[in-house]
Amino acid sequence: MSLLFVSFIAGVLTVLAPCILPVLPVIIGRSLTQSDKSKEDAGNTKKRNTPLVVCLSLAVSIFIFTILLKVSTAFIDIPENFWKYLSATILIGFGILTFFGESWAVLMNKLGLTSKSNILLGKGLTKKSLKGDIIMGAALGPVFSTCSPTYFIILATVLPVSIGKGITYLLAYILGLSLVLFGISVLGQKFVKKLNILANPNGWFKKIMAIIFILVGILIATGFDKKFQTYILDKGFFDVTKIEQKLLETVGTQSEDKASSNDNDIQNKDVEKLLYKKPIIAPEISTPDGFINTNNLPITIREHIGKKIVLLDVWTYSCINCKRTIPYLNEWYSKYKDNGFEIIGLHTPEFAFEHKIENVKEAVKDEKIQFPVVLDNDYSTWNELGNRYWPRKYIIDLEGNIVYDHIGEGGYEETEKVIQHFLKLNKEITQEKKEANMSLSKTRETYFGSDRNEYVTNAIRISGTHTFVGNKKNVSLDGVWNIQKEYAQSKQDNAKIYFPFNAKDMYLVLSSDIPTNVVVVDDSGQTKNIRVEKETLYTLYSGDVQKNTSVTITIPKNVKVFAATFG
Repeated sequence: MSLLFVSFIAGVLTVLAPCILPVLPVIIGRSLTQSDKSKEDAGNTKKRNTPLVVCLSLAVSIFIFTILLKVSTAFIDIPENFWKYLSATILIGFGILTFFGESWAVLMNKLGLTSKSNILLGKGLTKKSLKGDIIMGAALGPVFSTCSPTYFIILATVLPVSIGKGITYLLAYILGLSLVLFGISVLGQKFVKKLNILANPNGWFKKIMAIIFILVGILIATGFDKKFQTYILDKGFFDVTKIEQKLLETVGTQSEDKASSNDNDIQNKDVEKLLYKKPIIAPEISTPDGFINTNNLPITIREHIGKKIVLLDVWTYSCINCKRTIPYLNEWYSKYKDNGFEIIGLHTPEFAFEHKIENVKEAVKDEKIQFPVVLDNDYSTWNELGNRYWPRKYIIDLEGNIVYDHIGEGGYEETEKVIQHFLKLNKEITQEKKEANMSLSKTRETYFGSDRNEYVTNAIRISGTHTFVGNKKNVSLDGVWNIQKEYAQSKQDNAKIYFPFNAKDMYLVLSSDIPTNVVVVDDSGQTKNIRVEKETLYTLYSGDVQKNTSVTITIPKNVKVFAATFG
């Protein structure tokens, strides 16, 4: 099945999606309120088809604003709220004019606003006005949104590669959408005519439709339309994206290396069945355009290899489907971030205004996102992943391989099971390393900074200032310590390090701003004082230590401890 045909079908299916809600009542309402025939038009042989004009205007508007707002950055500096306020104003204006009908001129006169332009506006937009139909249809283009994965593929994957193909697929999508809207409008128009409820041009039916126009305008202006769409989806409204994804599989848009059981309908299956048949090496973040929640420091996937399980979430902040996944991501990050788990949000924009880091920062704040977010404005990382969907979650294991991914919403229970599975493996591997370290004839080099402190049992991957309780049976910290990437700094005079080891020589890399003494006591009670005056390698023992020795090292305040090495 070709993507061209799928694009057309996707347009047809979009009419069933909640994302079309701002468009549907206005298109149908305008057609119905214009379906009466006035005496003035009775002898006119060139009768205008209002549903056709409105739907054609909408189609042209969607095409233009897709190119201008979603593909190009021509209007990147125009605030995103401008377009919704513009559309809302037009809809509310139409609603008011439709509600008052021919009483518009009387109302303007009473308000002292009588003018030729106001009278013409009332007559032109409340009756059979071609300009009114065009403006009504065009007003909806800037606020048109869709949940269609096919539409996203056209925007993100096809258009950047081939403008010709992209425009062809986009037109097929819009054609499917417009034809169904036109059909619904015509059927509704015929139904209303049979009921003869439009005999009175200023009757109750027109006033109801006018109120609908006004309400839709208010919903768009306040952003409540998006919340309402989300509410409907949360309540289990028919999700047409599942049908589209099945169609897209026939044109090879999903990974062939993905296990066939990995979809939204998996229930209580083994984690192994959720994973890729063949793990794929995760690409590095490519040409990032900004970082959020990273203290303005760049981050990479590579820096977490061997240390953390990474969930890479591809999203964009105006996407309804993405918004609905964020609470789950926030919950997972809160639960597992201290257990070797990291989330990186890859923000790949759909609209021009989503390229601006200020807008993304505001969205991150509004959604209460705490995990790092990277801007992928040029789609370079998106393309490296071979992705075509918002949202999409990739899980990357300790070896840097993508082992699982999930497209779209849902699958939260399965995704969390995969996270837990790899965190458990991570914990087991870490424990094996510790046990192996303690059983070696010579103890391994041990670092105290958070970047590489996997052998400091009570401080693994912990950063910042904390109070620790040590255990003499393991390499551990005791007292108040400030853990940084490369070192641990004592924050009290009698902070301690407990260190059991097997080696004849032991060295410690230390640093102090002022001369001070580090006191070392072994399990036999022997005491040594090490004078620390600069940042260098200090010898604690040399050739005089028995195997299975345990020492307690007392570190004065503000002394930095980098690493312990053995010989």
